[in-house]
Amino acid sequence: MTHTEPIRYLKGVGPKKEEVFNRIGIRTQEDLLHYFPFRYEDRRNFKKIKEIKENEFCVIKAKILARNLKKMPYFMRARRVKNILEIAISDDTAVVNCTWFNQGYLYDKMEVGETLIIYGKPRMYDGKLKFVAPEFEVFEEGEDSLNLGRIVGIYSSTQNLGQKFIRKTISLALDNLDVQTRDSLPFDVRREKNLPNIVQSFKGIHFPQSFKEAQTARERFIFEELFFSQILVYLRKARHRQQTADSFSVGPKLIEKLKQNFKFSLTASQEKALNEILEDLKKTYPMHRLLQGDVGCGKTVVAAFAFASAVSSGFQAAFMVPTEILAYQHAETFQNLFKGFGYKVEVLVSSLPKAEVEKIHKEISEGKIDIVIGTHALISDSVVFKNLRFVAIDEQHKFGVAQRALLPKKGINPHYLIMSATPIPRSLALSLYGDLDLSVITELPAGRIIPKTVWVTEKKRQWVYDFIEEKISKGRQAYIIYPVIEENEDEDLRSLEVMYDDLKKHFDKFKTGMFHGKLPPKEKLSVIEKFRKGAIDILISTTVVEVGVNVENATIMVVENPERFGLAQLHQLRGRIQRSSYEPHFILLSAEELSEDVVKRLKVLEVTNDGFKISEEDLILRGPGDFFGQMQHGLPELKIANPLRDLDLLKEARVFAYDIIKTDPDLKKQEHRFIREKIDSLYGELKDSFSLLEEKA
Repeated sequence: MTHTEPIRYLKGVGPKKEEVFNRIGIRTQEDLLHYFPFRYEDRRNFKKIKEIKENEFCVIKAKILARNLKKMPYFMRARRVKNILEIAISDDTAVVNCTWFNQGYLYDKMEVGETLIIYGKPRMYDGKLKFVAPEFEVFEEGEDSLNLGRIVGIYSSTQNLGQKFIRKTISLALDNLDVQTRDSLPFDVRREKNLPNIVQSFKGIHFPQSFKEAQTARERFIFEELFFSQILVYLRKARHRQQTADSFSVGPKLIEKLKQNFKFSLTASQEKALNEILEDLKKTYPMHRLLQGDVGCGKTVVAAFAFASAVSSGFQAAFMVPTEILAYQHAETFQNLFKGFGYKVEVLVSSLPKAEVEKIHKEISEGKIDIVIGTHALISDSVVFKNLRFVAIDEQHKFGVAQRALLPKKGINPHYLIMSATPIPRSLALSLYGDLDLSVITELPAGRIIPKTVWVTEKKRQWVYDFIEEKISKGRQAYIIYPVIEENEDEDLRSLEVMYDDLKKHFDKFKTGMFHGKLPPKEKLSVIEKFRKGAIDILISTTVVEVGVNVENATIMVVENPERFGLAQLHQLRGRIQRSSYEPHFILLSAEELSEDVVKRLKVLEVTNDGFKISEEDLILRGPGDFFGQMQHGLPELKIANPLRDLDLLKEARVFAYDIIKTDPDLKKQEHRFIREKIDSLYGELKDSFSLLEEKA
């Protein structure tokens, strides 16, 4: 079997089923084999009918004594029940009934006298135990069952893809494997880790003979995902180190002169991060550094020194940010910090008039603009720099992989700084960002007060409104955040537009403003400027304020339906009210009935303001998903590994990957050919991440 064999060649997969598989990312038979169970059920526990207990899963083998299909008259079709199928089955100990609703087609699949294997949880009805909608199979001597009498994998299913069909289709794909199927994980690595080969692993994870076999197979695939993520990390690091970059002249006079423009002193961790960056800028290969730190810790101030070093060395610098408001805010910050330096700082965003955009483009190409701060407008084909040698990207996870990759290509191997306000535990960050050097700012500037976080439910809404009124009467300002702009009848959520009118009436003695992503760019800037100047007391907004809206006097934030947000996003929002020496208050206003997971999540925010702990908890609660892809540019989505849960395996994978790339950076050795093939095929969309291989091939 090759990885490219389409799914449609498997028996039973017609055009409609193929389309459903495609929608969940399964196009080839290899994709299907990598569609792993998320849990297992032990269906080996055969019992006699007399031994079954209420609400306890069991498997029984019994003969059909009788069957009856009752079609419901139209006027009796309560709760959309059109028909009821009931059968009585018996073994040599007792009789039990089984019932299915709206599955009348099963009647013809069950003949009286046939033996069935039934799996389910019996419940008590009218004083008797009964199975309702159990799984079943007609028993045939010598036939191997995929669904009963064994440990059975349970898959994330979707409409028109039932569990039985998924198992059957995976079984057919497994039949196409043979002992010669290529294994991308090198033999030496598997031997040292005592991991099974690819064929054994696929069989073990989908149809295990024991829970131990399933666990061993899962460990192999977890390790494999992490191993290839680290191979890509080290390939990129090798590429970076072989590039040549212009060294910046970073003198103490420049640093001291810039510090004189500050109204504050740098914290110890800001100083440490600054020294690490400045040392990188002196080197003759490009800096690739991640500057990490909580909201409001002063990452932009540290980055300003790198911008100054670039311009004083005769080069241009670019700063890409996710929103226009943030672009203008950074420009204002830089103009204050660089007062007296003579640097020309410009903003380039898509909402500017065409004539102004063309003028800025021309000045960038002529080298008349030293520092340009902008949104994705910076990566337009028409933006051509004269001598771009320093690039910074703020809130890099807000950009797509392709967008983040384009800006550095505007220069010749520019020094590259990415900034993130999503803290990650250092041990994990070293593995996630193995190709980047890491600087972490761990302190907040002096005088900042930790927000008091309170979680309340709907019945305390009036208390929340009274609290807002009390604080605004004392001169403060407030944010009220909503998850959606418009009301949606399919979701029980409060919307910004509906609530805006209610809040305007409720807080009629105060000035309210509306802010969301669909406003025209000029209106956005106007609203934020009014809020900053105090012309708006209460800003009713979506999460668009999460990045770049800094209003020191705004110290109250209420988040409606907080259950709809991730922990990291809520923590980022909380950082908006931590910009001054006033006491901040962060209030989560949720529905009364919440799931256990949501309650656990919201309680985390109540008890800690530590971004590292919150990020860790966020990862645990939401699972792996595309964590690597979001956090790090150009890494594949994880299907089974969880970097935090599997940290020990991640560290091991990192060591193995390092040893391979260190001795064979071009993956030319015969024993590494399958690694290269895996990268070329499975991660083909990431080729920018390992162009070094292509150049040397």
